[in-house]
Amino acid sequence: MISKPDKNKVRQKRHGRVRKNISGTAECPRLNVFRSNKNIYAQLIDDVAGVTLASASTLDKEISGGNKTEQASAVGALVAKRAVDKGVKEVVFDRGGYLYHGRVAALAEAARENGLEF
Repeated sequence: MISKPDKNKVRQKRHGRVRKNISGTAECPRLNVFRSNKNIYAQLIDDVAGVTLASASTLDKEISGGNKTEQASAVGALVAKRAVDKGVKEVVFDRGGYLYHGRVAALAEAARENGLEF
């Protein structure tokens, strides 16, 4: 019997291929997205210094209600607001090996609408 490939291993492999080409700096950090079955997380990462500048997730108290796509939009807006407060306008988007569709796209569009450029 042939077994199915592990979806997360395939995603991690895809993410590795993307990550070897993009990197965040203090002026233009990397907006990283991680999506689980229940939650979505976004971080602004300065890869040169190895620090997280800002983050947001559906676990934050400010995010509540709605379906997962609406929550992802709220996370995108919140991480953009926190980034603008820290003086960050331009970022590099790292979709984390996920397709640019659904919750990932909703987060990205909300971040763009709230002041981030990528």
